[in-house]
Amino acid sequence: MTSKLKIVSTPEAPAAIGPYAQAVLVGNMLYTSGQIPLTSSGELVVGTIQEQTHQVLTNLKAVLAAEGAELRDVVKTTVFLKDMNQFADFNSVYASYFGSHTPARSTVEVARLPKDVLVEIELIAAISVETVRN
Repeated sequence: MTSKLKIVSTPEAPAAIGPYAQAVLVGNMLYTSGQIPLTSSGELVVGTIQEQTHQVLTNLKAVLAAEGAELRDVVKTTVFLKDMNQFADFNSVYASYFGSHTPARSTVEVARLPKDVLVEIELIAAISVETVRN
């Protein structure tokens, strides 16, 4: 038995810049593509790791909201940083969004990210069956 896939898209987050979806819903599990610091209109946020992290998390919140979910529904994040020396600055912004909710997380330094940004984040969320939008 296979689950049906639902492609999730919202104009409140930047459109995909390649052949992928903003997110895919399988049952009650939402898997997002990596978000970089683009505004919903596609404008690149150039600035500090803090400014870019704010935009990335704003985008992820919008994708979650498209399915009636919130950051408290996140079970796992994967963070890609251009420079691990910026981890503390990144982490302070990240913590301000998640508060006491602490999903599992992996953080890795990478050689390069799309559009040469400083941070990219993807996540997995478990959404209650009552919340999943048809």
